[in-house]
Amino acid sequence: MTGGEALEMTLLTLRVAAVATLASAPAAIALGYALARRRLPAIPVIEAVIALPMVLPPVAVGLALLLLLGPNGPLGALFARMGVEIVFTWWAAVLAAAVVGFPLLVRACEQSFAEVDPRYEQMSRTLGAGPVATFFRVTLPMARRGVLYGSLLSFSRAMGEFGATALVAGILPGRTETLALGIWSRVQVGDDRGALALCAASFALALAAMLTAELFLRRERR
Repeated sequence: MTGGEALEMTLLTLRVAAVATLASAPAAIALGYALARRRLPAIPVIEAVIALPMVLPPVAVGLALLLLLGPNGPLGALFARMGVEIVFTWWAAVLAAAVVGFPLLVRACEQSFAEVDPRYEQMSRTLGAGPVATFFRVTLPMARRGVLYGSLLSFSRAMGEFGATALVAGILPGRTETLALGIWSRVQVGDDRGALALCAASFALALAAMLTAELFLRRERR
């Protein structure tokens, strides 16, 4: 394995994780806010369903995505008519990473919004601000610590995604081979040195992401 190949896998991993986190953030923030503010009997069921990608085997999640996005799947057939190919592309890796990281982001957003006193929102409404303006000017800024922390957790989880990505995106060098997939493929062919090098790169990226999250959290607390 050359240094260029390792760099290519590292950049692809960062790109997949970043796009997956950004793509899932709006839905996760909206869902987290709804779960924090709505008091419905079905909320425990909704939260359990959201958490499923964290507890299911990643291969099962990948198989479900493959059945949905494959040529014979409902979404796959729709995309095919539009001339869009998802399976075995880096977009499939993005989708797999977004699915497995989504529960972490939703839970962080829910807990962060729950800590915001609703009286601040009520005060904003009495001063003439609408619900959308109140959310973006009052609620979201006050909950930013948890939202950003959850985003970093989701980003870190996306960087290490393997099982679901391997099924729906495949291990295609230069196209879908992230660091996690690269480690597996190097182990399979007996390239222990290459696998260890990729493990070191994965460790460095994960440590940097989590250290950034912890430093940000401590700074916001102060």
